[in-house]
Formats: sequence, structure tokens, C-alpha cells
Amino acid sequence: MLGYWQLRYNGVPVEVGARQQRLLAALAVLHTQPRHVLAALLWPDSPERQSAGNLRASVFRISHELPRLLGANEPLQLDAAVRVDLREVRKLVTEITLTGGRPVPPEAIDLLQEATLLPGWYEEWVIDQQDHLVHQRVDALEALARFYLVAGSFSHALGAARAAALVDPLRESAQHLLVRCHLAEDNYASAVQVYRSYRAHLSRELGVEPSAHFAALLGLDSATVDSRVLVRSMKTS
Repeated sequence: MLGYWQLRYNGVPVEVGARQQRLLAALAVLHTQPRHVLAALLWPDSPERQSAGNLRASVFRISHELPRLLGANEPLQLDAAVRVDLREVRKLVTEITLTGGRPVPPEAIDLLQEATLLPGWYEEWVIDQQDHLVHQRVDALEALARFYLVAGSFSHALGAARAAALVDPLRESAQHLLVRCHLAEDNYASAVQVYRSYRAHLSRELGVEPSAHFAALLGLDSATVDSRVLVRSMKTS
């Protein structure tokens, strides 16, 4: 589900039809769902009878061509033995949220940065889930950055903050944390560069300015930030 859709059995990719992929993806993302909900979700523009028929045909093909993927009971769900990478990321997010980032596996930052849900899928229900996962990933990465900052592990804090800013470049809280990490390492010029880059990106994308609180973190007036940065850079060089 993350990075691309793929089904594997004993490490070997298994070919799956497009309709069956969509049904398995819905069950992997949304867990247990009644049939009428899945039919309406996957075939929203079809009449109810046709969408129900499409669902029955997909379930039949999966049951006969890919046995043991679906649970035996209603409502529809994946078999408990099926491992879904998305669920592992959600579990990691929950652990970080509950513990404030301690302890987490060493690869947690990279995993959260790269966990893009079904890229290239543009159905409305998928887009909603993609957006939701982005928010969850950034929340978790910010929590890790804050934890590492308090612990004095500035390099790890910087890694988590950078990852959060990459996942959602327009989110000011992630950029704010990134600046705080640079300041913690006494890298004022890097902190200012982050602010200036974010300010320009925000202006291009949304036509707005960062908050005054963000500029104040650097001792800057957002209206005159460019000239003040130049002066301060000359003094510290």
C-alpha cells in the first residue's frame, strides 16, 4: 500500500486484476466494511444493483484465485494472517503519539518520511485517506523532533524535523521545528535560510506570509526580513 500497490506471497509478487486491487486496497485501508458500503465506495457512479454485482464478481475472483486473502465471515475483511504495511505505519504513529517518541526503532524517521499511500490513485476515498495519513505522519515526526530536542539529541531532532517538512512543505509547525533545531545547534544562518525558503514557497503557493510568531523566533520583522538577514549575515561572517 505504501509507495505502490503490490501483493506478495512468500516474497514473490502476485498478479492481481485492477478491480480486485481496488477491493483489497479498500479493505487494507478501511478494515472491515459491509458489502453495500464497499460497493458504493468503489463504484460510486454505478447504479446500486450494478455496483453490488461488480463487488460480488470481485469477491468471487479473489476467493477462487487468491484463496486465504479474505476472511471467512461477513462483513468483508482481509484474513487476519495478511500483513499490511500501512497498518504497521499506523501502529508506529500511535506508539509515538502515546509515548512522545520513546522508544522508537532507528528506522522510524525514514519509514514515516517515505510512507506515501497509493501514489497515483485519485479516487476520492483514497485522496481522503492519503491526506489523513500525511497529517498523521507529520504529527508523529514533529513529536519525535520535539522529544529529541528536549533530550539534547539535536542531529536526530533535525532529521525528524526535516522529514516532517518534506512530507508537508506548507505546514508551518514543521518549518518552525526545523528552525528551532538549527538554532539549538547555533546554526543561525541555516535557520534563517529555512525561514526565507519557506516564506517564498508559502507566497508562491498560497499568497500569504508566515506568522509573525515565526519571524519573531529569529528576531526578525517579517516585513523587512531580507534586508535584516543580509546585515546579520555580514556581521557573523
